[in-house]
Amino acid sequence: MSDRAIARAFAATRARGRAALIPYVTAGFPSPATCLELLERLPPAGADLIEVGIPFSDPLADGPTIQRSTQRALEQGMTVGRALELIRTAALAAPVVVMTYLNPILAYGVDRFLVDAAQAGVAGLLCTDLPAGADPELEQAIAASALDHIRLVAPTTPDDRLGTTLSGATGFVYLISRLGVTGARIDIPPDLERHVRRLRAVTSLPVAVGFGISTPTQVAVAGRWADGVVVGSAVIDAVAAGGIEAAEQLVRAMAAECVPGAA
Repeated sequence: MSDRAIARAFAATRARGRAALIPYVTAGFPSPATCLELLERLPPAGADLIEVGIPFSDPLADGPTIQRSTQRALEQGMTVGRALELIRTAALAAPVVVMTYLNPILAYGVDRFLVDAAQAGVAGLLCTDLPAGADPELEQAIAASALDHIRLVAPTTPDDRLGTTLSGATGFVYLISRLGVTGARIDIPPDLERHVRRLRAVTSLPVAVGFGISTPTQVAVAGRWADGVVVGSAVIDAVAAGGIEAAEQLVRAMAAECVPGAA
């Protein structure tokens, strides 16, 4: 899916007066066949966009839940190419954002990856270890591709650095709700609204909040302020504990709690 499908998805949820729900799935977990079925079920369950993680052997930004799912996927032979083929086969109506690390992209070949990802239906790329300015040549290649370049912003980023951090960002901005790795938490940071407003002061891109959001109630709270809410570890935990049906039920419950974002 191309032609800036991410912008259209956020415009559609905004028009309906709600935040976008963005569940995360590890490509190939718990098996390639089960993952494919899960991907196909997510849009009818209420997913507005879908984040697909390409397994990597050293996922430094991920907590125990996603690390375990990544390891299991790798053990079953999941690769960059197979992950892209999984996305192509799913042929989802909802835009797909690929989350990965720099090494798998370099090993696959940057130009090859950008072309193959777009042809597979990927709309955006989130590379967790590629901060703005770290590799201008690679960043230019992404900018020239059909993929939106999703930037991560930490709550500790100073105001005077936000512009630099968001350099080249398109699609949406991914606001990390708290420091540390991914994983379910029991509460929403009390200063989340302030950080969303800080970003809105410097960018017109939609702001999606992730890291630690794991319950429908937390989705409702984050959705009051943000344009989108990313849920990862909770979805993976649901799949591990109860299979596709449990994950689908969780996504439906979370979608029902997405509320209008702050003006």
